[in-house]
Amino acid sequence: MDNLLDGLVADLKPVRRRRVTVEAVALAGLFAIELAVWLLMGNARENLIHVVQTTPVFWWKLGGAALLMTVGCSTAVASFDPSASPRRGLAVLGVMFGVFLAIAFVLDSKQGFSDIAARLSLWPGLVCFAYIVTLSVPPMAALALLMRRGAPTDTVATAVACGLAAAGWGGFVFVFTCPHDDPLFIAVWYPAAAAASALFARLVLPPISRW
Repeated sequence: MDNLLDGLVADLKPVRRRRVTVEAVALAGLFAIELAVWLLMGNARENLIHVVQTTPVFWWKLGGAALLMTVGCSTAVASFDPSASPRRGLAVLGVMFGVFLAIAFVLDSKQGFSDIAARLSLWPGLVCFAYIVTLSVPPMAALALLMRRGAPTDTVATAVACGLAAAGWGGFVFVFTCPHDDPLFIAVWYPAAAAASALFARLVLPPISRW
């Protein structure tokens, strides 16, 4: 038995203690850098100031992205600890998604639900989709690194939380560029990008976890 135990622990190495505060600050710093670089590149929409002051839809999509990013990151980072489960956080995100769609329904009802195909704007929608997914790559990589350093016990749910958090992050940055304020357009393409990011994380992140 002693020989068996010695064999099991022979290749063990010291593990650096996680510091959640440091991880949160690092993520916040990365977010600030990406947002600043994106805006300094001249990607802000021309009428941004006017939209901020007069368009409730702008604040709806900005707030939705901010909540997705915040709750998603909190859920993911917390679940890197083996004693924490991401399931409750994912349930909260599900409720938030329902509220998001309910608000979209209320906002869209003022337009009479007309010209749905034209308002979805396939090509601009795909461009929006691509931008959000692309902007979610840096936070996805950062969360993947933190996940590998952690010890999540539910790697699938943790990966989904990482994907949703990254999508919220990318969506928040892109809101300052997105020229579309149609509730139907936003309610379709933004969640589609979030779903793609979550699916990618679900497929890619669990295998890289060392736990």
